[in-house]
Amino acid sequence: MSLARLRGGVVYDPANGVNGERRDVYFRDGRIVDGAANAPVDHDYDASGMVVMAGGIDLHSHIGGGKTNLSRLLLPEDHRADAAPFTAPDPDGKYLRLPSCGVCTPGTLATGYRYAEMGYTAAFEPAMMPSNARHTHLEMGDTPIIDHGAYVMMGNDELFLQMLAARDDFERLRDYIGWTIHASKALGVKVVNPGGISAFKFNQRSLNVDEGHVHYGITPREVLATLTRALTELRVPHPLHVHASNLGVPGNIDSTIATMDAADGLPIHLTHIQFHSYGTEGPRKFSSGARAIAEAVNARPNVSIDVGQIIFGQTVTASGDTMMQFRNAPLANPRKWIVGDIECDAGCGIVPFRYREQSYVNALQWIIGLEIFLLVDDPWRVSMTTDHPNGGPFTSYPHLIRLLMDKSFRDEQLDRLHPEAKVASALPDLKREFSLYEIAVITRAGPARLLGLKDRGHLGAGAAADIAVYRDEPDRERMFTSPAYVFKDGQLVAEDGTLVAAPTGGIHFVSPEFDRGIEKTLRAFSEVNLSGNFAHAAISDDEICACCRGGRLLPVACFDHA
Repeated sequence: MSLARLRGGVVYDPANGVNGERRDVYFRDGRIVDGAANAPVDHDYDASGMVVMAGGIDLHSHIGGGKTNLSRLLLPEDHRADAAPFTAPDPDGKYLRLPSCGVCTPGTLATGYRYAEMGYTAAFEPAMMPSNARHTHLEMGDTPIIDHGAYVMMGNDELFLQMLAARDDFERLRDYIGWTIHASKALGVKVVNPGGISAFKFNQRSLNVDEGHVHYGITPREVLATLTRALTELRVPHPLHVHASNLGVPGNIDSTIATMDAADGLPIHLTHIQFHSYGTEGPRKFSSGARAIAEAVNARPNVSIDVGQIIFGQTVTASGDTMMQFRNAPLANPRKWIVGDIECDAGCGIVPFRYREQSYVNALQWIIGLEIFLLVDDPWRVSMTTDHPNGGPFTSYPHLIRLLMDKSFRDEQLDRLHPEAKVASALPDLKREFSLYEIAVITRAGPARLLGLKDRGHLGAGAAADIAVYRDEPDRERMFTSPAYVFKDGQLVAEDGTLVAAPTGGIHFVSPEFDRGIEKTLRAFSEVNLSGNFAHAAISDDEICACCRGGRLLPVACFDHA
């Protein structure tokens, strides 16, 4: 019952309308509490003049599952180059930091350490396959400190497409979606290239929003409409998480906007939208579509996005979009890649890649991401991501924050790029600089709201005491790289960028209501087509807790009928 106080900090808490107010923050038993000036304090932390925010939340980061592990295996040189000496034990003889390394896709342990050391307290895996859900949860459970959760992939699984093509009752499709969320202990649903992963198995090399699947005859629009309606009726807080059609294809702005409209006004979230914002203007037939995309988002209040900013340097692209990854395989750097199909659920493609400043295409991709950040009016509907590791490692976030907050720094970086990319860009004319309040929205309050995490992403009474305290430095990259203090559930886990504790994080998931009668159909399909035993398909509460090394279960409430 000990009471802790952060004293004299400058608080940015957008969810509660607090914009740079000097105030004390009190917490007890892992929760923020109301405090009084004369209350007896057991632990007092001097935050005078420092910036206080809730812990960061990354709503789209590939941190668990088969393709993440394949990414690590494909780049052993990345892990060798980042190898660090074993950390000495603390005074109690316990090792705080166990050996783990890698930059492009760090090991599970390093992932938790590095997120916590820069003030993040939660990250969410956006591409969990139902047949691989246990593996995903085991990897996330092996990631220390941070809370986690995952979106289960649907919309390319054979049973869904068979039911949709047969014009099965919508209610049965909805119940199948609800069962899949329940069985895989997911926080939401993601669709990758709607219908396109399946179409690639039938040698169809592209699939536009209103183009028919060569085998099933259905269109991506039908897939999107069914999934968005189902999640709305199941009252799942996070909108359908969409990796849209035609990723990386010049001219894909039309299909991206068509994807927004396929939701018919229902909530929809378009992920790593930078990769879907390309025009065909100019002599190279590759141009920025950022303004058209931003205007489309601004005009559609049901649409939220994350950006998927690219960062120059070596990384590895890991995606369920086998169609796109097969297309990208010749660009692999180093020259090795993996593409595969997984158990009738989805696909998988791993392609290492190096983003180069003097590449016209890469330079324009970098520009497009920043243009989208700066042109979308409502920061509550934009989340900061690099689509880790696809656009760059999550450890690049402090650098990205500086690019958004410091126009002069942004212009310096722009001058280093391929000269034709700068000419084709509106970025030099964009004067906007993000404030600390807006940074708190796109990295904390906004993601929490989009995920339905009512006790995360803010510092109001009753919220989890996930807190990051930063020294207010002019160099925002250095400021956000090494927080003075980071607390997870009220426990100090990092100080001045150095780990001091490594507790176990919890798991967020939803449990929608659905008709269990759908299990008869699922069992019959499984017995004919799948290798696993349907009796073991659903993950129980006890099992998920074991997967997560005893981490707390953090169920997220579905919306009520009102």
